[in-house]
Amino acid sequence: MKLPEQPRLSIDHQRYYNYQEYSGLLHDLVKQYPQLIRLESLGKSHQDRDIWQVTLTDSATGPDKDKPAYYIDAQIHAEEHATSSTALYAINYLLERFGQDEEVTRLMQRMAFYIVPRINPDGAEISLGTPHRWCGNGRYELGQDEVTKGLYQWDVDDDGTILMMRLMDPNGEWKISSVDERVMVQREPHEEGGNYYRLYPEGLIPDFDGVEPDIESPRDGNLNRQFPANWSPHEYGAGEYPGSEPEAKAMIDFILAHKNICGMNSYHTHGGVILRPSAIKYDAEMSTPDITLFKDLGAVGTEITGYPVISIFEDFTPDKTKARHGSLTDWAYEQMGIPIFGTELWDIEREAGLEKTHWYGIRPRSEDEQIQILQWVEQNVGESGFRPWTPFVHPQLGEVEIGGMIDVWTFRNPPGALLEEMCFKNVLFCLAHAGASPRLELSDVQARALADGVYRVSAVVRNAGYLPTNLTDVAISEGFAQPVTVALEAESGEIQGQTTYILGHLAGRNGRNSAWSPWGPTWQRTGKPAEWTVTAPSGSTVWVTASSEKGGTVRQQIKLG
Repeated sequence: MKLPEQPRLSIDHQRYYNYQEYSGLLHDLVKQYPQLIRLESLGKSHQDRDIWQVTLTDSATGPDKDKPAYYIDAQIHAEEHATSSTALYAINYLLERFGQDEEVTRLMQRMAFYIVPRINPDGAEISLGTPHRWCGNGRYELGQDEVTKGLYQWDVDDDGTILMMRLMDPNGEWKISSVDERVMVQREPHEEGGNYYRLYPEGLIPDFDGVEPDIESPRDGNLNRQFPANWSPHEYGAGEYPGSEPEAKAMIDFILAHKNICGMNSYHTHGGVILRPSAIKYDAEMSTPDITLFKDLGAVGTEITGYPVISIFEDFTPDKTKARHGSLTDWAYEQMGIPIFGTELWDIEREAGLEKTHWYGIRPRSEDEQIQILQWVEQNVGESGFRPWTPFVHPQLGEVEIGGMIDVWTFRNPPGALLEEMCFKNVLFCLAHAGASPRLELSDVQARALADGVYRVSAVVRNAGYLPTNLTDVAISEGFAQPVTVALEAESGEIQGQTTYILGHLAGRNGRNSAWSPWGPTWQRTGKPAEWTVTAPSGSTVWVTASSEKGGTVRQQIKLG
């Protein structure tokens, strides 16, 4: 696939923006493009910040709810700053390329885009403006976001970062690399007789027993465990119940109120992969046509971004006994049948030239791999990516050294110079996914005189899109998919019999991805006819309206006689 040339946009997409800057940019875009953008607040965060939502469509071609819609969200996790950068790029790109780019113009005229560019404004602001790496949403004060027992993260040496602490311990799991003293490598299973270390996150231990600090998960919410599907109170960050956190509730309410959403992408970092459902099931337990759909759409994403498409459960879950519950991905697909991807933006390992052997980022890396990554960070990030190990007297542990990689600006997010190209390619994938949406068309609309003042009005309703109007098998099995309808209204006179017909679901092109064969799947219809008998004066007007929650609403008028 030949990608379009990356344009130069008016906003600087090679840096990260705090809440005030970000809000200002969104309001400026509304002033510049009032016919194309609407900005609303979905509610308030814990710390009273607006959760902004952007609607993009060409209002001259109709209201957003009459069109198929594509949904993007970003920064549900506080430290994933590159995600809101990509969402902002999507907004900027669609607005500035409208009227210049044929595909963008067509999509904006036919569709709506719903973008929530920063779900978690409190957590993002804390991660940008303090040393803390929060995954939470600002419910608790700094230092109280983690359980009070054991070690909690804190900038103990007051250098503006929270790094790692290495503590010499004869029973430690780590040792200093003989090749590069900045790198810590794991001790061999049989190894004895050297200098060994324990590695801990930089922090304080108020209840230290003098033996070994306990480290427990934070209690501040992981908002991506807050959704109704397969919700479990035992998940880290699950909250008291689905949607108990205001940011997650705002998302749930918005998605439920917009039945025209027919595709979704939720941005995360890191890993450089496109995640697809399911988060709790093996592929063999899922609908075969739906799996094919995800793979076919995902293959387009791979061609554009270079990111492979993998199953959350089969490929991205290290321990299959600990599946992820309550995620947005599973709620959108498992309960509503919406094709959704979760893109893990940015992959420092590939950038550093490593062979990709693991999809999930939490894993031990070899000595050579660590050195290669560190060298890349030195060349591309500089001192904001790594701090040398520095002696410090810890109030509970005594003599330690503090240093290591600054994860949030290395593993989690790219340096500014690499940000814009990443945004561009991932937005192109979303536009390609959006372009696969179902789309209703009316054709062959005509009125034929049967007698004086009596007419036969007929029309054909077609799905001109790639996806069927029900989107997926799951949408049907869960009872979420609504049928296509077509109705006739008359300016005057009388319509004989029923005015509205229920046409069922209309297939898309994806159901015919190979030549017909008696051994292949049964082809479903992509179009269906409807007709009415009308008694009305010659010259009066009738309107034919076809509607689909996912395929949009189209109308056509015709004069009788």
